[in-house]
Amino acid sequence: MPAPMRILRRLLPYYAPYRGMMMVGLICVVLSSAVGTLVPWLLRGALDAIGALQPRAVVWRYAAGMIGVALVTGVLRYLMRELLNGISRKIEYDLRNDLFLHLETLDAAYYSQVRTGDLMARLTNDLSAVRMAVGPAVMYLTNTVFGGIFALAFMVSIDLRLTTLALLPLLILPFLMVKLGGAIHRRFEAVQTKFGELTTLAQENLAGVRIVRAYRQEPAERERFDRLSDDYLERNLSLARLYGTMSPGFGLIAGFATVIVLGVGGRLVVNGTITVGAFVAFGFYLAMLTWPMIALGWVINLFQRGSASMKRLAEILDARPIVVTVDSPRSLPPAVAGRTLEFRDVGFHFPVAVGAEPRWVLRNVSFRVPAGNTLGIVGATGSGKSTIMDLIPRLHTPQEGVILIDGVPISELSLHELRSEIGYAPQESIVFSETIGANLAYADVSDEAVREAAEIAQLAPTIAELPSGYESLLGERGINLSGGQRQRASLARALARRPHIVLLDDSLSAVDTNTEAEILRGLRTVLSGRTALIASHRISAVKDADRIMVLADGGIVEEGTHAELTALRGR
Repeated sequence: MPAPMRILRRLLPYYAPYRGMMMVGLICVVLSSAVGTLVPWLLRGALDAIGALQPRAVVWRYAAGMIGVALVTGVLRYLMRELLNGISRKIEYDLRNDLFLHLETLDAAYYSQVRTGDLMARLTNDLSAVRMAVGPAVMYLTNTVFGGIFALAFMVSIDLRLTTLALLPLLILPFLMVKLGGAIHRRFEAVQTKFGELTTLAQENLAGVRIVRAYRQEPAERERFDRLSDDYLERNLSLARLYGTMSPGFGLIAGFATVIVLGVGGRLVVNGTITVGAFVAFGFYLAMLTWPMIALGWVINLFQRGSASMKRLAEILDARPIVVTVDSPRSLPPAVAGRTLEFRDVGFHFPVAVGAEPRWVLRNVSFRVPAGNTLGIVGATGSGKSTIMDLIPRLHTPQEGVILIDGVPISELSLHELRSEIGYAPQESIVFSETIGANLAYADVSDEAVREAAEIAQLAPTIAELPSGYESLLGERGINLSGGQRQRASLARALARRPHIVLLDDSLSAVDTNTEAEILRGLRTVLSGRTALIASHRISAVKDADRIMVLADGGIVEEGTHAELTALRGR
């Protein structure tokens, strides 16, 4: 089996839920092909009856038979399309869900290596190509094979020698199909790759439209888009030229077969070897045989496109997260409020190419935060503050050392249990195109918890000013909120779930000093009894912490209370 077709074998499990429908659909295809081949046979009988001057009623019976056959064929063809095309839509639905669910299991390391626009292209354009392969292509291939077999059987029954001569030009078709099929696969894969690049550029420009305008880069971005569009167009035209040569080429070969039938078959009619009706019927059967051969080029095109796209989708399905859960996870002991958090000789670096020297973000980092305490983390940009925050919910996994919660290594906990313990307000405030209330209640929390968190984050006055209050719809990425409002929304979302561990990663950097003071006043109450880590560039955000840790060059260089560190007059 050719490699491209082996890729499509991965789709076989998706047919399993629809086996019955698939079987009925394929039976309809076979029956429609069989019944359809009766029309030339009935036409042969009618012509021979006319030539033999038989009663008009005989001819009318043949005509009625052809009408009946046409009706039955039409019904069967409707059913086969309804069933098989319907199955392809269901498989597309199932595959899209599997892809989305799998993407949600992949971690930050995967998303740092792929582009959003390319993923969007695979989940739309490539998925559509796969659907055409699993439904219409299978239907037309079955119709082509069985239609050709039935037509060939009738041709042999009319005259074996004429059939053999008519088939001689068609023997070249399989060789052409193999050669052209590989070329189609390569060119379509190139088309899809370029479409991913084009989608990525469009997505980045739409997401960063304010930056593009602020720097007056519209002409430059248009030029980049034009270059990619021209390249995409050229690759599509290259594929179209290849496909455009297939049908005329197949038609030319079929024309040679028709010439042979006209020449040799006409002589057989003159000699009285076959009747005029048989000769006409043979011509129809030859058309029924050669048309599927021509259509086979289109079917090959669909399969090759589908296999190229399935290869791109398989790259997503085959990706595996670096962060994994053990088969038999441990459980944390019950806790009333906070939990003890500990780092022991933790070292972390981002993935590097094989043979390359890693750049350690953290190395030999050890500290302990008792349950209910607050740890402030400060340091220059790139010192590792956000990395410490990301390691606790296992968005990344350290290469060295161990992180423990209440004495249990977090690598031995299920991701669900670990992350349900944590409320995280990351450095980049993400809000969804939903209502402000739905954003704050993202972890399925109560309305009471949402409103309480909004008060603490000083977001309640902002919500009151919105047209529909908590039901006000936010734009994409919260475009109708300011940076500070988005940060407060992110903070409120983290607090609303009332977690045992609170992680605030520079989550007040865009908030004015007066609002920050109000938020910090509210945080002192809400964090009481909870374990909290607050990373910030602002001393005001961490000065009331039980302990402050200063990071530099991937390690801890100073520790103590605000008063101790100030007296130390160090970094």
